[in-house]
Amino acid sequence: MAELFRPSEHEPLGGAAWDAAHAEDAIRTIVADAEAAFDGTRWPWHPRDGQEHRFTDVYSGGAGMIWALYELGSTGWEDAAVAFLDRRRADPPADGPARATSYTFGECGIALVAYLLTRDAGIADRLHELVVAEVEPDSNEVMSGTPGTLLAAEAMHAWTREPRWDEAWQERADRVEAARDDDGLWTQRIAGHVERYLGPAHGYAGNLRALANCRPVATADLSPYVLRSEGLANWPSRVDSLPGEIRVQWCHGAPGMVATLGDLLDLNLALAGGELIWRAGPLAKGPNLCHGTAGNAYAFLTLHRRTGDELWLERARAFAMHAIGQVEQERAAVGRGRYSLFTGDVGVALFLRHLLDGEDRFPAMGPFS
Repeated sequence: MAELFRPSEHEPLGGAAWDAAHAEDAIRTIVADAEAAFDGTRWPWHPRDGQEHRFTDVYSGGAGMIWALYELGSTGWEDAAVAFLDRRRADPPADGPARATSYTFGECGIALVAYLLTRDAGIADRLHELVVAEVEPDSNEVMSGTPGTLLAAEAMHAWTREPRWDEAWQERADRVEAARDDDGLWTQRIAGHVERYLGPAHGYAGNLRALANCRPVATADLSPYVLRSEGLANWPSRVDSLPGEIRVQWCHGAPGMVATLGDLLDLNLALAGGELIWRAGPLAKGPNLCHGTAGNAYAFLTLHRRTGDELWLERARAFAMHAIGQVEQERAAVGRGRYSLFTGDVGVALFLRHLLDGEDRFPAMGPFS
């Protein structure tokens, strides 16, 4: 069988039976730990989360933590949300204007969270400026580029119903559509590198999701890029160096393609991707959303919604129990939680909440309500 995943990056599935009460307890424990760990200014930084300067952003910083805690029912974060926004404005990162103002890493996402909690008109006006600005349009990906502003505009229109947000979304969407290559994909230019990514974090799937939340879209022919073997399917991270880097993560690989594209993928192909995720098993990297067990399990929720087959719900529950165990093991080893939406414990708690409530929407990717 061709290599569709690397066994060394995965671990055997734990045998704990599904227990909804245990999942509820895990959510409460994660939320309580996050509330207690906030020192009034920030959360403790985890060395595996890279540059500490990003402690304000949605991806791994305070804005993402507050967004998750808000959705999990924790209250009283309004002042902290505004403080994170003020700090980012006063001290933007030095790695380029796209990251400084972007949806996932920059001011755009931080302002969106601050508005969600405060409904402040001044924050909304500043956010509108960020959405309509043409900052590094060639990034062509949701985390740093114009496609990410579609998600911010979509959220603001859902929350305010103001026409300016729909107008901004339509204008941005036209630009994103116009930037597509002849084969329906996009070329990303990120930090001096020119690539064509497939997954939701930096490539095709994320861009298409941002468009498809609010308008019909034309899907690209992905058949030249699918890696198949014995009824399984995976996608490389990049299309121009096949087979390229092989991952089984939300950010790159089958989990993100299946979870993000949902009904847009051919059903048999989506099912083959789901089987690959199950065969590979939980990620040894940890329980998180971006490149962990919980993020992978969103693909099972998507397949359950699409097919109605309880098998996929059972598999999501099995990954959920494993992810809870991974959170507990890492907390015991480090002595505290990991405080980040995309790489930490609150992302796992959101997955558990969605699993218990029958939802399959991946955090921060819409649709918004």
